[in-house]
Amino acid sequence: MDKYSEAFIEALVNKDLDLIRKIPKADLHNHFTLGGNREYIKTLVGIDIPFIEGVLTSMQDMHDWNTRFLGDKFHNSTMRKLLIDATVVQAKVDGVTVLEVGEDVWGLGEFFNNNIDELIYSFQDAKQRIAPEIELRLQIGLSRHCSIEYLMDCLKHFWGRKEFYSIDLYADEFAQPIESFIPIYQLAKENGLRLKAHIGEWGTADDVIKGIKLLGLDEVQHGIAAAYSDDAIKYLVDNRIRLNITPTSNVKLGRIQNMKSHPIQKLYRAGVNVTINSDDILIFDSDVSKEFLRLYDNCVLTAEELDNIRANGMLKI
Repeated sequence: MDKYSEAFIEALVNKDLDLIRKIPKADLHNHFTLGGNREYIKTLVGIDIPFIEGVLTSMQDMHDWNTRFLGDKFHNSTMRKLLIDATVVQAKVDGVTVLEVGEDVWGLGEFFNNNIDELIYSFQDAKQRIAPEIELRLQIGLSRHCSIEYLMDCLKHFWGRKEFYSIDLYADEFAQPIESFIPIYQLAKENGLRLKAHIGEWGTADDVIKGIKLLGLDEVQHGIAAAYSDDAIKYLVDNRIRLNITPTSNVKLGRIQNMKSHPIQKLYRAGVNVTINSDDILIFDSDVSKEFLRLYDNCVLTAEELDNIRANGMLKI
């Protein structure tokens, strides 16, 4: 608990979203291209981006949504930087004081002229202009769809830059074997990065543990499949592996039946270190404050438990 705990618990009990937004919290699982403030984007460039209602039937549905409402509208340097600004604006509005976010290595050449200083400056400048109070943790992003040779070539611009806090692997969990990424993660560890990867959103509990062991992960993005194995849960607890969970995303993508049955309850009460995050706000209408309130409204966790998760998420481990 911290000095904000009493106010946060009261805000949850009273279902006061405006007050919840005023309480400091972290967002450690945010894809900035879809993590911004929709009102800010509409005001600046007139693009209206609706969130998805209902449950998607496949990842293709999500790709179709992206094509329809985003398409190539943001595919240039100026609009990419606008999305960075929009993400910082959203964090400020939502009371996020620790924001972990970054660019895919592919974006360096596509939007920043292979100039790593320009990329870093774009994020740091947005923070300073919009929300200097936020602790910005820059992340290096990797897509599973890319070849290891290509990723290694891109990463040569990132290695040795102390501005980066972590590295993350995402996209289709089955695009290529997790073993392929071992050399990259060995180098990332040597460079002092916190090691993260998306696993267990679509895969199994065994996939989660395998990925942790092979890549030496410190944290897992999603990891909810671990809830279906007592052995996996024990491993996470014993090895102090943090799961950065995105509840509404899990529901909207059909990974769980409904919010009431979200496995974060089982994981947290078993002693797993979990955090609550947004994922893709523009798609799922899933800012962090709403995520906390939805879990409370659906009796998944108590207000006190949710406050403990909130406070824990702001700590460096």
